[in-house]
Amino acid sequence: MKKFQTRYGYFTEDGREYVITDYQTPRPWVNVISNGHYGLVVSQVNGGFSWLDNSNLNRLTRWNQDLISDNQGRFIFLRDEQSGEFWSPTVQPLLTRVSDYECRHGLGYTVIQSTHKNIHCQLRIFVPFEANLEIWTITITNQSNEDRVIGLYTYLEWCLGAAPDNHREFHKTFLETRVDEQAGVQFARKRLWEVPTDKGHWNTDWPWVAYFACSEAVDGFEGDKEAFVGRNRSLHNALALETGQLTNKQTRWNDSIAAVKKVLPLAPGEERVIHCFLGAEDTEDQIRKRLQFFRQNGQVEEAFSATRHKWQELFEHNEVQTPDEALNIMTNHWLKYQAISSRIWARTAYYQQSGAYGFRDQLQDSQIFLYMQPELTKKQLLLHAAHQFEDGRVLHWWHTMTDIGLDAGMSDDLLWMPFVLIQYLKETADWDILHEKVKFYESSQTDRLLDHCLRAIDLALNRFSDRGLPLILTGDWNDGLSAVGLKERGESIWLAHFLYYLLVEILPVLQRTGLTEKKTDYANRAEQLFQAINQHGWDGDWFWRATKDNGERIGSHQNEQGKIFLNAQTWSVIAGSTDQNRQRKALDSAIRHLESKVGALLLAPAYQNPDPDIGYLSRYAPGLRENGGVYTHAATWMIWAAAKLNDPDSAYRFYRKINPIQNSLNPDDYYAEPYVTPGNIDGPDSPHYGRAGWTWYTGSAAWLFRVTMDHLLGIQADYEGLRIAPCFPKEWPEVNVKRQFRGIVYHIKIVNQPLSEVKKPLQIFVDGKPIDGSLIPVCQKNKRIEVLVQRGI
Repeated sequence: MKKFQTRYGYFTEDGREYVITDYQTPRPWVNVISNGHYGLVVSQVNGGFSWLDNSNLNRLTRWNQDLISDNQGRFIFLRDEQSGEFWSPTVQPLLTRVSDYECRHGLGYTVIQSTHKNIHCQLRIFVPFEANLEIWTITITNQSNEDRVIGLYTYLEWCLGAAPDNHREFHKTFLETRVDEQAGVQFARKRLWEVPTDKGHWNTDWPWVAYFACSEAVDGFEGDKEAFVGRNRSLHNALALETGQLTNKQTRWNDSIAAVKKVLPLAPGEERVIHCFLGAEDTEDQIRKRLQFFRQNGQVEEAFSATRHKWQELFEHNEVQTPDEALNIMTNHWLKYQAISSRIWARTAYYQQSGAYGFRDQLQDSQIFLYMQPELTKKQLLLHAAHQFEDGRVLHWWHTMTDIGLDAGMSDDLLWMPFVLIQYLKETADWDILHEKVKFYESSQTDRLLDHCLRAIDLALNRFSDRGLPLILTGDWNDGLSAVGLKERGESIWLAHFLYYLLVEILPVLQRTGLTEKKTDYANRAEQLFQAINQHGWDGDWFWRATKDNGERIGSHQNEQGKIFLNAQTWSVIAGSTDQNRQRKALDSAIRHLESKVGALLLAPAYQNPDPDIGYLSRYAPGLRENGGVYTHAATWMIWAAAKLNDPDSAYRFYRKINPIQNSLNPDDYYAEPYVTPGNIDGPDSPHYGRAGWTWYTGSAAWLFRVTMDHLLGIQADYEGLRIAPCFPKEWPEVNVKRQFRGIVYHIKIVNQPLSEVKKPLQIFVDGKPIDGSLIPVCQKNKRIEVLVQRGI
């Protein structure tokens, strides 16, 4: 059964694959495949690139960002060795008009297949979990009634280092390739790595050996781009494809590539399967052993089955079934996959290539693991704590391998560590984590994780204005407010709400750990902050967003542009940093001024001209990204805020508006992939209103999952158990949720019933026995708990 079918494709019945049937999608529709170390991005026409450990500093293959042409990647070609005709079975780079085209993006793999001149070709590409390589399985079938001789040719350009590789004439002078014909493998090295080491900058070898090989002996190698492509030619009329000849050239003096040729005689109906291996290891011997293993009969298929099983096993801890099939597909499969494979492990995609850890970014993303493997959230917390300075400051981002990062002076970065710690404690009750010792960045000093978090909060509390509001500095959550507080006088109302939330939420932690004096101090500071927010931050119908260094307000009715900002309204509700009347009024103002057909705008109206005292936010074209567009990360908080005010109609309406499946039912307007969240959607000031971009590499995936589970469906982890607070539509008959919590699997059925038929607005039965209140206590006896929730409506 095809689900949510459009002219470009559909979801399979189980929702685990998206099948693209027309390769001419409005933008590249890609898959980001990673095992946490090795990874690749592949588009529906086989564009993309590969890396090891860091997608920006350790790129294996060359690729330049061009979402219009999408004509660089790791390509395969087929050639009729009798007629000399050659084509691209995956469309690019020759743009062959193939028939029977199909691309299936799945969880951990992609399959592209097509037919041309009665030759069917299927390419399957995946990354095993336990090895630093990708495996291409190429299946070629002769569907004609005649004997055919088909040549399989591969092509990729080596990068081996930092990307983008723009100065190719410089970098190619350090590359070298070598063939080990006995082992049937091409090795590639680079005698320079562009990152600082103990030998200085630009003065060390790239420390790995890359390789390309096939499962069978091949009929030729090529290591020189000029020999393969030909002088004054391109891949469209490549010399090697015209002549069918490779030179076996492997030296230090080439523009280095990896290409092979394999001639396949095919009888009518005959099928041949070739596996290709691309990866990197520390030594050539390790590569030979790796190839020896995967060349054994059945090992590739076993690895592929294991990869699919591991993704499924990771995701099966939490599953939902609701009347909204789009919600089910995104929550059960794609939001988890996007947050883990792209955002946490790969840290890259097509619209943005990073490779770095953002302090606030991957901490928030790691919340996805709370619902399946909380120990991975713990690992992320400890990693980020190690990138905090002794005074409480943190790096804005840092790169793996070098550990070099940016101390950007953002006012909110440091506070996401205690935020995520609180969520982790509610999920796990692992109080021992508070006493884990972590070394500070650029210091030999260590301290408990709890004290790392308290240093962060204390530093934030010391960066206040005379009015008792936190300073915005070089930016708070919104990096685009990059000039508001450079003189350390500008204030942030959003940050005030956020900090108030943390001060209140951390009080039980301080109580449990015996820090009563600190608890009293924070409680007093929270009360003072509450007063300051409400005395100075209220603009009449909503909260203003920030003040510039000169005191001028941003996000105020006094402004012609940027009159109202979303985050200052939603977080007043989430944090409870104002009274119920203002919470409702702030949210109503956000609905009135910021609701669009594709979600809640980050601000309105958009800035038409740059304001040098605001920053680069105002320099975007109107309606793009943070300048009056839907910034999906922030739009998820609208759902949380509406649910907290027990407004199911608004909560669900705003959920549907940012669900990519719903938006992509008009794909030629929406443009982006239907199966992952975008970073942003153009707002009404853009001529492309409703067009999405910056997909995959966005914090909105983990947040949309969390607000769906915790606030829309209303199953929230708390210190003493699971709290039930459903806020889904009253029209839904029931919702079923499988939720793993502290090693126990809870099967929760929430049934909407007329209030006249139930004794209470919310009645919960645990294994058939009624309980008082909305909290399901932790049960240590059973591994499976049946919960019935009767919700009176």
